[in-house]
Order: sequence, then C-alpha cells, then structure tokens
Amino acid sequence: MIVRSDTTAVGSDGEKKGHLFLTRNGYKILERNYRTRFGEIDVIARHKGDLIFVEIKYRRSSAYGSPGEAVTLTKQRRIAKSALVYLKQNGLSPAAVRFDVLAIGPAPEQYELLPSAFTVPPIYTM
Repeated sequence: MIVRSDTTAVGSDGEKKGHLFLTRNGYKILERNYRTRFGEIDVIARHKGDLIFVEIKYRRSSAYGSPGEAVTLTKQRRIAKSALVYLKQNGLSPAAVRFDVLAIGPAPEQYELLPSAFTVPPIYTM
C-alpha cells in the first residue's frame, strides 16, 4: 500500500482543481505531470493557438507566502529546460509558447491565472 504524505495529497488535490479550472477557461490539456531529467511541468495545454506550459501552485494557508511567490527563478529555469525537451521531442517551434502560473489560494479558494508569468532567458532557446 502506498501512503501519501499530507503535502503530496494537498499538492495532488490542488493540481486536480487547477486542471478543472483550466479546462473551464478554454485550455485544452495535452499533458499532465510531464517529467524530464530537469523537472516536471504540471500542465501542457493549448489555448487560443498558443502552446502553454502551466505551473500550478496551491496553498492551504498564507503562512508561507502566496502561491505565485513559490515559482522561484530556479523553478522557472527547470520548467524552461523541460519545455525545450518537450518541444524537441515533438518537433515544435518555440514561436507561440507561453509560461503561465495558476495560483490557487486558501479557502475560500481564490484562483489567479497569471498568463505569461515569466519568459525563458535567451540562453535556453533552441
């Protein structure tokens, strides 16, 4: 039997809520929890012709800051490197690519979608 830690369970529940929110807002989810040696991308989706890499951050309380603040520069770099792997594997151009953050705050749950929350430094381009 696999026992999930409380943190893992909270993160999983937050991601499920995030998937539902994105779907309801017109995102077509292509991949969930895409993993590479650099890290994981929570959601890869299409929205209005763009390919979107989405990081979902969920917080039960504000004790450790807002969910969006948890997407550090280090996390952004890991997502960017993983996105490049995805693009190369699928023969896609980085032309119409966007990096969004979906921040889900504590109860009553607050959803904040941050389109183009960060950009990829030129060093990570193909």
